[in-house]
Amino acid sequence: MNNHGFDTSEDRTEEPPFQPRALPLTGTSSKSDAGKRCRTTSLTVQSEQITFSWEGITVQTSTSSNSCFGLKHRSVSQSKKILKNVSGFVKPGQLVAIMGASGAGKSTLINSLTYRNLNGLEITSGTRFANGVVVNPNTLTAVSGYVQQDDLFIGTLSVREQLEFQALVRMETHIPKAIRMEKVDAVIQELGLDKCQNQYIGVPGKLDGISGGEMKRLAFACEVLTNPALLFCDEPTSGLDSYMAQNVFALFDRILLMAEGRLAYLGDLPKAALFFDRIGHPCPGLYNPADHYVHVLAVAPGKEEECRAKVKEICEIFENSLEGQNVFNEVQHQKNHVGSIPNFGSNNGSGKISPYRASWYEQFKALLWRSWLSVIKNPSVTKVRFAQTLLISLVLGLIYLNQELSQEGVMNINGALFLLLTNMTFMNLFTVMNVFSLELPIFLREHFNGMYRVDVYYICKQLAELPIFLAFPILFVSIYYWMVGLNPLAGRFFVTMAIATLITQVVISFGYFISCVTPNLSVALALAPPLIIPIMLFGGFFLNFEAIPEWLGWLQYLSWFKYGNEILVINQWKGITLNCTGHCNFETGQDVIDFYNFDESNYGFDIAMLVVMTILFRVLGFLALLARTYQKQK
Repeated sequence: MNNHGFDTSEDRTEEPPFQPRALPLTGTSSKSDAGKRCRTTSLTVQSEQITFSWEGITVQTSTSSNSCFGLKHRSVSQSKKILKNVSGFVKPGQLVAIMGASGAGKSTLINSLTYRNLNGLEITSGTRFANGVVVNPNTLTAVSGYVQQDDLFIGTLSVREQLEFQALVRMETHIPKAIRMEKVDAVIQELGLDKCQNQYIGVPGKLDGISGGEMKRLAFACEVLTNPALLFCDEPTSGLDSYMAQNVFALFDRILLMAEGRLAYLGDLPKAALFFDRIGHPCPGLYNPADHYVHVLAVAPGKEEECRAKVKEICEIFENSLEGQNVFNEVQHQKNHVGSIPNFGSNNGSGKISPYRASWYEQFKALLWRSWLSVIKNPSVTKVRFAQTLLISLVLGLIYLNQELSQEGVMNINGALFLLLTNMTFMNLFTVMNVFSLELPIFLREHFNGMYRVDVYYICKQLAELPIFLAFPILFVSIYYWMVGLNPLAGRFFVTMAIATLITQVVISFGYFISCVTPNLSVALALAPPLIIPIMLFGGFFLNFEAIPEWLGWLQYLSWFKYGNEILVINQWKGITLNCTGHCNFETGQDVIDFYNFDESNYGFDIAMLVVMTILFRVLGFLALLARTYQKQK
């Protein structure tokens, strides 16, 4: 077969057991929408039979044009209609291929039917039905699965861990955990993943893992684990040779042909050849029928007007044919005979359908487990952080080694204290910049699959990394503090350690916020320094607060350097008497505190502000992530 779209859809109730070695044969370079029921030898989770239909799907898109400051706006006059009043249906047990030339509207149709990847698309009309019941994104997610074209996984997990996580958050809550794990075992065996079940999934170019074929089978395994009544698949079988592709084509019960955004044919596979023969486009002998149908409906370069006229004629012939009338009548029948779907997602108690099968607490436990696994199973990153912390603390400690409480030592000690804050900022900020930027595609896909809520993901991701961001500041201060020769009282040491840890929490909260609010890592890295430098300048070390112009004075209250520096300076110098011979700028530690216009009465306020900033940045980060999720869902 050629490289044109090839979509499938099925909910096969009378199929023989799913053969794992046969899985690659579902892979032509195409789009698909398939609902094959995974049957296991040990157990089967039953799902309701559903007839899925859609009526009058019309979609338009609009090109973006640059406006002031690079902002984009959309113009109605620029909109382009890419789906034109498309209707159809899929019955239980049917495997349906959606086919068409490039630009025919295959991807738009499957995205519109599944409420996925609609960014930049406007659905102007159309309704989707499941057993005659009008469905929305939540209800459709509750009864369907979607194997998308790109396989997105947490690469540090093993195949089994990935499937166990899926079982915990996607299978019905009334199913005991032991039964869920049995289902995982059965799916692993049936899809031929037993030999690689304990291997890393892998990250291309970074971490060796399973092969491309095994990854595609894993993608299927994740979706068939719950035996969805509907299974949509987008290009599940790319890479087959023409012989295998032709064998795949013979497996389909029905085909749906798209051309120029219109429905050109929907009916039984054997009857497609009769339809094309009847309209004067018979399939040549020894020629792949799928390639022939796509070729007939394609718009060839240089022959646009002629091809479009031919496509328009074919679509109109089908619409008025017996096959076209059968499609219309079946869609109307489904629309007018409303059935029932008992397991249409979970009810949250307010009468609204929730797409989530697991409760908030169950999602939290499963996601925290997976997030923690992804941290501890990536030891190279932890080792690099450990080595970085150890090396920097030793190098800086040697530079400021054994400072004395003298006039000369005052400036060095204050510089060492501010450098501690600076190091806690930059060492941790750029570490967390990529946390949400890199995982955002995985998060969005799993969230829209009804696996977990936004707040659960946001909380668990941070809790999993919390131990690291607690341990490394403690390690740094434990080495650096005593090498510099700061205040030897144990209480002062623990205060410094606590403030370094608190500053780290503020910084990573700020980093999470930047990571969530920026579209990618490059923008985050470019945005951070211009924001950090002013915050650092207002920390009280480079600028005396009394020298700051009134109209800029408010900026100091946005600086965690200011609050941390005031606490550390007071903690270091309170009650200290300095060595002084002759004229001295500083006779006591209080003189040093007064020189910076710091006030001991601000001690509690400074700590409170650091706590507030930690919470505020995390809340803002959550709101930014929520907004991005909502934007992708539109």
